[in-house]
Amino acid sequence: MIRHPELLARLREGNLRYLEAPQNLGDVSPALRRTTADQGQAPYAIVIACSDSRVIPEAIFSAGIGELFVIRVAGNVLDNHQLGSIEYAAAHLGCKLILMLGHTGCGAVSAALRGGGEGYISYLTDEILRAIGRVRDPGEACRKNVLHGVETIRAAFREHPEIPSADLDILGAVYDIRTGLVRWCEEDA
Repeated sequence: MIRHPELLARLREGNLRYLEAPQNLGDVSPALRRTTADQGQAPYAIVIACSDSRVIPEAIFSAGIGELFVIRVAGNVLDNHQLGSIEYAAAHLGCKLILMLGHTGCGAVSAALRGGGEGYISYLTDEILRAIGRVRDPGEACRKNVLHGVETIRAAFREHPEIPSADLDILGAVYDIRTGLVRWCEEDA
């Protein structure tokens, strides 16, 4: 059940505007920069996305300064650093919607499907391999990785009752790098 349909609608509508936009539609004006510098930030959603340069959450959702709290890491995997950032945004900034955003053509997912990586990359690919299990289709692997991230966030919030997770929407979606469309993973989203 979606607790904050107006926030989900805001993301959906922003993505629809983005599909035809020749440039970012979000407000990045000097006036807004000054306002947020003086009054602080009040993002309406937390977006955990891949570091891929083709995936720009603020553009994808037609958002401007102060609207999204974005956390980026290759393969959109989570560790305690990202979970701490999510906790901060939910508990201290009042964000009510958390979106785990995967994308088509993800290099980290592809590396995991090829058997993993070496060095520090293995931290990413090992986590993705745990998430996808035996799945070898790239599209389904991306979706499974997103859903694993959603469940990781939910589990972390269950373990930390000081975070008011009963009032949060935690959703997953996959961004298509070719079309720009965001497809929601949950049936009720």
